Amino acid sequence: MAEKLPSYGGQALIEGVLMRGSKGLAAAMRKPDGEIVIETEALTGIYTNPLFKLPFIRGLIALWDSMGIGMRFLTTSANMQTGEDEKLEGPALYLTVTLSLVFGVGLFFLLPAGIGHLTITLLNFSMWWSNVVEGVARLVIAIGYIWGIGKMPEIARVFAYHGAEHKTINAFEAGAELTPEIVSQQSVEHPRCGTAFILTLIVMSIFVFSLLGPMSGIWRYVSRLLLILPLASLSYELIRWSSNHRNNPLVNLIVKPNMALQHLTTNEPTLEMLEVSIAAFTSMLACENRELEIKPELVHEAS
Repeated sequence: MAEKLPSYGGQALIEGVLMRGSKGLAAAMRKPDGEIVIETEALTGIYTNPLFKLPFIRGLIALWDSMGIGMRFLTTSANMQTGEDEKLEGPALYLTVTLSLVFGVGLFFLLPAGIGHLTITLLNFSMWWSNVVEGVARLVIAIGYIWGIGKMPEIARVFAYHGAEHKTINAFEAGAELTPEIVSQQSVEHPRCGTAFILTLIVMSIFVFSLLGPMSGIWRYVSRLLLILPLASLSYELIRWSSNHRNNPLVNLIVKPNMALQHLTTNEPTLEMLEVSIAAFTSMLACENRELEIKPELVHEAS
């Protein structure tokens, strides 16, 4: 069981949940009339490529592909609520992913670097202290951004579906029966969460950037850009390693901040939301050719 579990993950959609395994994925989305619609597809050949098995390389591949898949199904789920038929694929998909990455890099890396640089020019801070200020600013901006968008009613519902995704995976990993009532008893925390990755990336950047020596303003920004990919790869491997050692008390202690931060991006789901998440998960397992009965009532109109 433990060897198979790390391949299971997911993502909240608009009134839906996306679940993915090692061979396929499934998205379950509730239409405005209450019906749950499920879409499944096989994962691309990139996951069978030998490069995907290499540490540090596999993290970058997984992150890029996950963003593309996530954007595509977010558009699909949004269209289901509005009745539109707008597709996000090809060049438009890659442009959207690229713009999202540019926004994230600017907000969470370059802006804090600028704040740190200002402490040198305006407050005469040393390079070490300016790096510390930069790290704190990066953490505050990230937490503040997540907290702020979480106050929006639409995003709050997405966060509730995020909680449903975590509860469903936790229930499966605990060997519990996948019914809404039983799954609802599970925790909204999960060590492989993307929120945990973000916090790990930020903490790693604080340590690494604090060790850098004095440099001019332009090189400060360049160094941050050049180190994003190595730090992202390292963070991915740390998350993967910690999830494989969940029975170690020391590891559990180290990842407690990651788990706590997840409460900003997860809300308690309703039973109807859990129906959607369970439908996505069981459909994904069917794509993985695993024996688990999909309850028919989970893919029809909600009771």
